[in-house]
Amino acid sequence: MPTETIEAGVAEAIDAIRPALQADGGDIVLNGVDDDGVVHVTLVGACGTCPVSTMTLKAGVERIIKDRVPEVTEVVSE
Repeated sequence: MPTETIEAGVAEAIDAIRPALQADGGDIVLNGVDDDGVVHVTLVGACGTCPVSTMTLKAGVERIIKDRVPEVTEVVSE
């Protein structure tokens, strides 16, 4: 699947996740998807400084994105 198609699917998944993050005073920015299927994001606001942000990223964001876009191999925060 072309990277652009994967990125569009990831953007839709992030839009579904965003309200929950915003409710906690944070947000997520999609920086892109590389050729290996790794999604690069930045957690901002309260999410950027939250001590459990890594758990939020892996257990929440990554799981949801991988469920919706199986071509994604990992989600990493920059």
